[in-house]
Amino acid sequence: MTARRLPILLLSFVAAVGLLGAPVGPTAPTEVHAAAAPLRFTSNARYDVQPKQRRVRVIVDLRMTNPSKDTPTTAYYYDHAFVQVMAGASSFKVDGPGSPRVSVVSRRKQDVQLRIDFGRRLTSGKSATYRLTFYLKDPGGSATRDLRVGDSLVSFPVWAFATRATPDSTVTVVFPKGFDVEVEAGKIAAPTTEEDGRTIFRTGKLAKPLEFFAYLVADRPGAYRDDTVATDVLGAPVQVIVRAWQDDQPWAERISGLLDAGLPALGTRIGLEWPEYPQPLTVQEAVSRTTGGYAGLFDPSAGKVEIAYYADDFVVLHEAAHAWFNGSLLADRWANEAFASYYATVAAADIDRKIRADVLTDELKKSRIPLNAWGPVGSEDIAEEDYAYAAALALARAIAERAGDEGLQAVWRDAQGGVGAYQPAGGGAAETIETPPDWRGLLDLLEERTDATYDDLWRTWVARDTDLSLLDARAQTRQRYDMMLVAAGDWHLPRPIRDALRSWRFSDAAALLSGAEAALAGRATVMKAAADAGLIAPASLRLAFEDDDGFDDSTAEAAAEIDVIGRYETAKALRPVEMTPFMTLGLWGLAPEQELAEARDAFAMGDLAVAAASSDWVASTWASAESVGQNRAISIGLIVLALVFALAVLIETARRRRRRRRRRLLMQARPRLDA
Repeated sequence: MTARRLPILLLSFVAAVGLLGAPVGPTAPTEVHAAAAPLRFTSNARYDVQPKQRRVRVIVDLRMTNPSKDTPTTAYYYDHAFVQVMAGASSFKVDGPGSPRVSVVSRRKQDVQLRIDFGRRLTSGKSATYRLTFYLKDPGGSATRDLRVGDSLVSFPVWAFATRATPDSTVTVVFPKGFDVEVEAGKIAAPTTEEDGRTIFRTGKLAKPLEFFAYLVADRPGAYRDDTVATDVLGAPVQVIVRAWQDDQPWAERISGLLDAGLPALGTRIGLEWPEYPQPLTVQEAVSRTTGGYAGLFDPSAGKVEIAYYADDFVVLHEAAHAWFNGSLLADRWANEAFASYYATVAAADIDRKIRADVLTDELKKSRIPLNAWGPVGSEDIAEEDYAYAAALALARAIAERAGDEGLQAVWRDAQGGVGAYQPAGGGAAETIETPPDWRGLLDLLEERTDATYDDLWRTWVARDTDLSLLDARAQTRQRYDMMLVAAGDWHLPRPIRDALRSWRFSDAAALLSGAEAALAGRATVMKAAADAGLIAPASLRLAFEDDDGFDDSTAEAAAEIDVIGRYETAKALRPVEMTPFMTLGLWGLAPEQELAEARDAFAMGDLAVAAASSDWVASTWASAESVGQNRAISIGLIVLALVFALAVLIETARRRRRRRRRRLLMQARPRLDA
């Protein structure tokens, strides 16, 4: 992630201007006048970077020309000139014909004015060359100073020297082997690399020397030393490596102290533990090499933060906050930059550090872009980048004011855990999403986890014109969703509805809500029918509804339950009001009331097949009881008649048997009497 881009340092330059000398001399006429034309000069300037001596040696070969022409009565000449060089120059020396001298006339914040005394007169039409030598020495002090020269870093301004409208001056800049050089401001021709490894910039002859300016920054890779910062975040130990140039211990000490105090403050404010990195996070001093001169660059995959040597405390804390806001917590660039800046400001206040954060000025507002249109690093011009950073911070502050610390922390916890908005009530396992929330998911989470709305902020700061219709559809669909939540009561709407809302597929969500509305109407029909029938509606309809992806299952379940209730009601309606003998005989050995109770229990348990079968059996039993009883009565009568007939036959048979027996006995008794 990229940090706040510091404004590029713009340096002014002033060219040397030759002035008239006093017109005296042995051959001068008795009357002497000022030169008819001003002194002109060109130069060949050479800048030699000398890191070991912490200086840049500047050699300027000045070719002075007196363009005046003497007249029969007047001779013109110069004996000195004034030359202006950059601030910080020192150790001046001049060589040339005669005995030239150089002295400092004045020192100002932006330049030093020198006087070069030629040591002899420069007469009309004559030229002379003088070599001016001076040094740009690193003064030490602030990391943001214009002039730095050391083994690891070199930064300094480069000028050309000439009088106005005098072409053909040249500039050469020489860096020793090993330095990686960038043109931070201004323009200069691309350098060449010599066989000995030196990097040399050559301008060639300049048509307009006074318009030439460059600000060069160079660093030498590998010249680092590491220090370890051991601190804690939310009570857990954290180690960060501070990698500074070997010759810039003040930077290392400043960054180490700032991280030692700032990381715990950031963790407390954000409310999340320190993110896991494969190895300790490394904060490395660097030269800004990103498009536009950004002062910080965060690479979460490498676990490294590059912070420009001149970056202030705001940039450092901003980059430290990117340890959390780096694309893994929130998806959009503007959101990560916004809250990295916001937490940098609040953490700075917590540790009593005064910082200069981005301010959204009227001038910046002229370059306004929707934050959703803020592209990757280098895709926008500088004015739009500056606006986007300042606007993102302003938006983050507005969000924080509405959400509060606890509300934001709840949002970050959900974002870190992949928990989306629109979670079902009642607890249970959270419904998760696979990617970090973008501008849509962030809006949903904010409105889910806090008691505020943010639609107006999104319309003002974030949305492109093409996004506004989405916000309109969101408002309408959410209103309908809220109404459906009330209608559903303690039932959960199916997850596909929430998934459609989370992904902002509002047409799909609307269709699913219509299905839910129809299903809930079916529920009402079932509940009323069951209550009227004295039944308890089973949980199967709720289960079908909550797990439905198109409401076919819940519709089918409702229809099945209505059918079973109808069968049960039919069975109840056939219960005899008064029992006749035939009905009693028809129901002999049967228990329809018990079977009806079993149908009632089976329905409550959701066993519709058993409830339907039992209800149908009861209905059939009661409906046929009278006829069954009659048939049974006839059958019983016939059985009785058959039994009576059979008994009569048996009795008659027995009587006949007795008669035959008596006859036999009588016949056996007669012979005895005769005897």
